[in-house]
Amino acid sequence: MVRVFVKWGKERLEIDANPSDSPLQMKSQLFSLTGVNPERQKVLIKGKILGDICWDGCELQDGMTVMMVGSGGTVPAPPPPPDSHIEQTNTEIEAETSHAMDLPAGLKNLGNTCYLNATLQYFKVIPELREALNKYSESVRVVTNSLDHSSGAKAITAAVRDLYQMMDNQKSKSYRNVIPLIMLQVVHNVFPQFAIRDEHGWMQQDANECWTEFVRAFQTQLKVTDSSVSGNQSDSVVSRYMEGIFKIEMKNLESDIEPVSTTKEAFLQLSCFLNQEVKYVQLGIKSKLTEEITKNSCVLGRDARYEKKALIDRLPAYLSIQMVRFFYKEKDKVNAKILKDVKFPLILDLYEMCTSELQQKLLPARDAFKEEEDKNIEVLRASKTLDGATGISESSKNEENKEIVPYSFSDDPGSNNSGYYELQGVITHKGRSSNSGHYVAWVHLKNDHWAMCDDDEAFSSEDILKLSGGGDWHCAYVLLYGPRILKR
Repeated sequence: MVRVFVKWGKERLEIDANPSDSPLQMKSQLFSLTGVNPERQKVLIKGKILGDICWDGCELQDGMTVMMVGSGGTVPAPPPPPDSHIEQTNTEIEAETSHAMDLPAGLKNLGNTCYLNATLQYFKVIPELREALNKYSESVRVVTNSLDHSSGAKAITAAVRDLYQMMDNQKSKSYRNVIPLIMLQVVHNVFPQFAIRDEHGWMQQDANECWTEFVRAFQTQLKVTDSSVSGNQSDSVVSRYMEGIFKIEMKNLESDIEPVSTTKEAFLQLSCFLNQEVKYVQLGIKSKLTEEITKNSCVLGRDARYEKKALIDRLPAYLSIQMVRFFYKEKDKVNAKILKDVKFPLILDLYEMCTSELQQKLLPARDAFKEEEDKNIEVLRASKTLDGATGISESSKNEENKEIVPYSFSDDPGSNNSGYYELQGVITHKGRSSNSGHYVAWVHLKNDHWAMCDDDEAFSSEDILKLSGGGDWHCAYVLLYGPRILKR
């Protein structure tokens, strides 16, 4: 680290800069102090204009003075000053409450970037993904559009890793939000479709499209090694923990002699299609698993009607579900929104959507859940005869002494061996089109506690099931389910 003085107009700023970081890191510090966006900063070091990617001979020296030119908007809000005893006490209380609840750090909205903030908070609840990110060794490179997909994926993955580490470090402080400036710069460079501007600034983007791009980057970069699994010693974290497999049967409805064809197809997300009959997310998913399509028949030598039936042959540990709420409205040329109220459960059971072969494999774990639930009912009945406080204490002690049972098949790590899922995260949308409105992430903390991550603020919330839609309030758009954990 070197101490650098920055002359900006009539002001003289002082910052600590690391020459081993990219210049954009130093510019993000200047942004937090001045409100001047890095793309509008012109930093002069000994007559040379500093770029974003490398120093290009602009060597930083301890105690040197550089010049910055540029004007910007509002300076990001600093931590509340301790000039009032009451304000300071309130801040301390909020910090202690946030720490006790383990609320995540917030992410500053840099201008219609709620879609990005919500997506990042959504991914952060997957522990196996976090572990893989912590082990990722590449460094952030602010790439240009001309570089290949691999370079872009590396930059995105490294930027997410660094941002999560910053968020974790910020959680212990009273000022609990992070400015994701470098993350945004990398996203704009790697995915130029998210860098479109209008006369008001950055345009709003679709959170599920952002999720899709991030998953693709993680899939190529985050690897997991497990030498205990024969023939599967190294694979993608995404493929292991987030990828399911469909078994698809195609039957020709116009020919009795054409055999039924069977194929397998991987998926990273299930879609819940909304129509008048769909009132629950399970029905919305199931409604499209069997459909009629038209395609060429080799046997008949012409197009024919086929029944396409898909069943799940592998359940991933973490399941993402998109509520297909948006459709393109040709008249208004916008992605209009379906506000329909569609209920989603805290505990999701996908047993009925699986192949018969997978259903048989799921039975032992499902029986174990049933057995444990029956035991818990007996414990509750027995505790009624005891003193209330004693019963609760004994129940809590028994829960602490239980061991976690593996949620995956022994020969398929990262799978779900029961068909039961527990809701872990929700991305909601408030507004009338995907390219406007506001995105918010809701993440599960522990027990029955949830956090609402609204950009730079995180609140405790218990209203998770009220996000099913039906009006102009927050509507569930993307759901994240994790494995239901059995303790015995």
